[in-house]
Parts: sequence; C-alpha cells; structure tokens
Amino acid sequence: MRFNIVECLALLATAFALSPPEKRDWVYARHDSSAIPRGWKLVAPAPDSAMVKLRIALPQSRFEELENHLYEVSDPSHSRYGEHLSVEEVHELVAPHPEHLDSAKNWLAAHGLTDLTFTPASDWIHVHLPIRKVEELLMTKYHIFEHEESGDTLIRTLEYSLPEWLNGAVELVAPTNSFALYKPARSTISWPSDSGSETVSSFSSSADAPASCDFKDVTLACLADLYKFAGYTPSAKVKNSIGITGYLDQYANNVDLELFYEDQKPAAAGSKYNYYSINGGQNDQTNGTAGVEANLDVQWAYSVSYPANQTFWSTGGSPPFIPSEWTPTDTNEPYAEWLDFVLASKKVPIVISTSYGDEEQTVPKNYALRTCAQFAQLGARGVSLLFSSGDYGVGDGNEDPGYTTVTGTNTTKFLPTYPAGCPFVTVVGGTYGYPEVAVSRFYSGSGFSNYFPSPAYQTAAVQGYLRSLPKGLYKGLYNPSGRGYPDVAAQSDYYRFYYNTVLRHVGGTSASSPLFAGVVSLLNDVRLQAGKSPLGFLNPLIYQLKGKGFNDVTSGNAAGCGTPGFNATAGWDPVTGFGTPDFSILKQLVLKH
Repeated sequence: MRFNIVECLALLATAFALSPPEKRDWVYARHDSSAIPRGWKLVAPAPDSAMVKLRIALPQSRFEELENHLYEVSDPSHSRYGEHLSVEEVHELVAPHPEHLDSAKNWLAAHGLTDLTFTPASDWIHVHLPIRKVEELLMTKYHIFEHEESGDTLIRTLEYSLPEWLNGAVELVAPTNSFALYKPARSTISWPSDSGSETVSSFSSSADAPASCDFKDVTLACLADLYKFAGYTPSAKVKNSIGITGYLDQYANNVDLELFYEDQKPAAAGSKYNYYSINGGQNDQTNGTAGVEANLDVQWAYSVSYPANQTFWSTGGSPPFIPSEWTPTDTNEPYAEWLDFVLASKKVPIVISTSYGDEEQTVPKNYALRTCAQFAQLGARGVSLLFSSGDYGVGDGNEDPGYTTVTGTNTTKFLPTYPAGCPFVTVVGGTYGYPEVAVSRFYSGSGFSNYFPSPAYQTAAVQGYLRSLPKGLYKGLYNPSGRGYPDVAAQSDYYRFYYNTVLRHVGGTSASSPLFAGVVSLLNDVRLQAGKSPLGFLNPLIYQLKGKGFNDVTSGNAAGCGTPGFNATAGWDPVTGFGTPDFSILKQLVLKH
C-alpha cells in the first residue's frame, strides 16, 4: 500500500493527538490574559479548597457553515428563508474535530481527570475541581476579586496557560478571566405611598397621543394602541411560544402575575406557564421574594403574547460568590448554564427575551466570541433572541463633562455592553412619551462593539449614521467599525406592574425588551396562522426593511462618559435603532416572504 505525503502527515497528527509527550516535557504558552476591569479590585488569594465547575471549550469544526446557514434562513431575499435547522443538524455543525476531542481528553487524563461530562455536541467539556487542581492544570493562580460598587465577589485569574502540544485543540477555559456579573438592566421603581396606592402625575404629551396613554402610567391598552396591535386576536391553535430568562435570584411571582392579568389582560387570568430550574435555580413564591426584573418581564411579555405557550427559566450559579461558603457547583456564570440547558433542548420557545448584560470589557474577547456563537445556534434553529440595550447610554450614563470613564486598561473610552454587541441577537433600546423620544430619566444603552465588527446586514445603515456626525466627533472613544446597537426600540419608562401584590411603576430597557418580544410573538402568530415558519433571527429582515414598519425616533441622546453621547436621528441610529414597532404594517410585511 502506498501513502502520499498528506496521508502520512494526517496519520502522524492523529498519533500525536493520541500519544502526547511525557508530562515532564510539556512546554506551556500563555493562552489568554486580561487586566483587572474597571470597578474591580484584588482582595486575596483564592482558598485551595474552593470548588468550581470548569468549562473547556473545543473549537467548533464547522461553525462557518452554521453561520452561512443562519444568514440564508434568516434573509427574506434568500430562497431558503425560514428553512431553519434541527437541533441535530446544529449539533453536527458545531461538534469538534475528533483529534481535538482526543487531545483534550488526553490532556485531562494526564492530570488524573477522567470523570468528565460533555454537551450533546461534545464542544464543551465540564469537570468539577478544587482551585488548587485548576491552578495546576492551567499553570496559574486564582484570587478573590471584589466589585467595588456592589460588593459582589468572584474567584478569577488574570491569565492562564496551556501545553503547546494541544496546538489549538482547546479554544478557551472558564471560569478564568471573565468578570461579567450579567446584572439586569437598571429598573427604577416608583414606590407606592404609605396608603398602598400610588398617585401618578400625568405627562404632558401631544394631542395626537392615543387617548389610552398616560406616560407616567404605561398600560397594556396604551402600548396596544401606540404600536397598533390593539384588536388583533392571536390563535391558541398554532404552535407559538415565548420564553423569559431569569438570573440573579430573580423569581417570577405567580400571585403578582395573576394580579397583573386581572388588571391588564383578563383573558389570560388563570393561565399557566412552563417553569424550568437550571443549575439549582429557585422558584421562591414567598411574599416578599418576588424579583422586580422577573415580575416585569413575565407580566408584560406573557400578557402581550397570550395565548402563546410561555416559559420561564430560573438559572442558579449567580454572584456574589461568598468566600466563606464553599459549594461544589458555584461557577458564577449563569449565562453559560442557561446556554448549556437550552442548546441541549429539542424544543425551545421561538422568541426569548433577556434583560441582563454587563460591560463588554468585563468579558474576555474569546469568551464573548464563543457565547455569541452559541446564540447563533439558536438563531439557526428559528429562535428570535432579544436583549435590552442597557440603561447607561454610551457607558456610565453620566453626562457631566468633568467626569470620564476609565476602562480596566486605564484608557478613557465609551463602554459598550455584552451581549448587546453580539451580531446574532436583536437589541432593544428605550423611548418615552409621544411623539416618542429617546428616554432621558436614564439613557438607552448605545454604542459600537470593540469585539465584533459591523455585520454585513447593518453596514449601510451604520455608515449612513456615522457620515452624519460632525467630523472627528468622539474620535478614539468608540470603534466606528464595530457592531452598532440597538437595532430597534420601545417605550421604557413608567411601566405599570405588580410587585409583592402592590401596583407600582418601573423603568428601564428591561421593560422594552419583553414588550418588543411580545410584539414579535404576535408577528410569529401571523406567520404561523398563514402556514409559514417563525421569524427566527430578526436582524437581516429588520435592516432590509430600512425602517418600514417602524416609528422613527429622531430626538434625544444617550449620554455617558462625560459626553452627551450619540444622538437619535432620522433612520437608524445607535440610540433607538430603527425605532418602535408598528404592528399594523409589520404584520403585512412579514407575510411577503
């Protein structure tokens, strides 16, 4: 039998993967490193006995193919529009190369680690280890770090190394140098009076505003009239669905939800939703433990989308990590836990809203790229992922010209957020009043990613906006080549909701995202009733519409980092995107493809 040189090299590579060099001969190379992010400080060495769930990501061998599939099935002008992939097809595309999998197993086995668990695609390996073993594995030292504002603490390292012979078989390891707390977008509660009722003053608005609207007391009837989905009756017979994510011990209180239904959506009274606990997530229904974020999200998303099948995930593993209370499963990375669970599920809600994020700089670039790629997997399966843009404008929400924001690398820059910068999710900004303007009691999250380039679907819109800016404005403070956000917007302040059985009001883009998700659910209902597929990944459609079906918001700004920040203007802008939804037009447009 004769072998050519390519076959010989392939056999040698396979043999090397199966038989790594003797451990004493290993040479290590730094795999990743980062500075301490803004707002964090090193407190003390991590105790050797602290346990973590280590996650090892292997390269996804055919991710470029998956990305191509995602864009084809999400592009209304493509012949494959709506032909979403199955979970099995997605797993096949993201499975690692067998040689990479063997190399990773051999690396771990050399350290005596054989009790491993794998994701269905085997693209992640999980193993529970004490810190001292992780430090040996990664040739590093872990420390306790404290977030100066919140007091939250995490066990992290600033750098880690891998054996050179692995040669690309491992993409990243976590938790290592990611400091993201994934806090909810700020919710500012208007507290009730001592009498238990709340008096809300009227907002002076245009005479053209819907009669149902008082913008200091935003109701379902108001937004149904404003965004023109009033009178639309979704079907209970189609397989429509919506999901809400819950983190950081945020519980959706069922009594509060029922009170909201009775007040705002009587037809939904008595209806139930699916509840899933992930990584020890709780469902505490005790009065007083309700979560502002969870209550707001489910009350609005479920009311708008009813009678769609509804899901709430409660995900454990949230900060703070308490140095004196060791638990073997505390990873402080709830996003990773949720993604593991959902990506392994055969059935997933076709619209999902999340109101949590953090400064992009707190997430290592390779970790952001990898989790963003996981969002792409859901998009390829026909899931619309919506995220709030945040409530701090271009960074910290501070317009004071005497104040600047310094990043973890001691440079003054705007602070984009993550996952808002991921090109595979749809980001929702905030508005207020009528005619709608960019919200100003806090500032709609705004900006351009430093990690992700502007995707092709938005290049024309972003470049059009940048050309409208005065020459040199904010030069060096942001990345003009980055993915711009938000994509769309919705009302974001003084939402009526129930909290601990009392009617209150709340503000934040954490209200905008579930509201917009509810509208997307109604649009899915339109398509499903017509025998069409769900919308899936929304952004190619949104940008091809070029503002059709949206109410353009042209006034306001998104301050931060000692500047007024970016401004809203005609067309797309990084404050309110293309604007707020007009369901009466969108329901016609989504049937054209």
